[in-house]
Amino acid sequence: MAIIINLDVMLATRKMKSKELSELVGITEQNLSLIKTGRIKGIRLATLNSICKALQCQPGDILEYRIDDL
Repeated sequence: MAIIINLDVMLATRKMKSKELSELVGITEQNLSLIKTGRIKGIRLATLNSICKALQCQPGDILEYRIDDL
């Protein structure tokens, strides 16, 4: 997949646990885990906004594009 999710890196940088973030964002820990592992097909902008607000970061700090090797 060409989109890499660096949410676990941002959590470590901010010294925040997934449980704390899920409570701040208002989603379940299970859904947050799916986002962290990249097992999602999409993410609502409202959810991304809440994550960025809680972590005080930009969407580009969480999402990264890498060109697939063909």
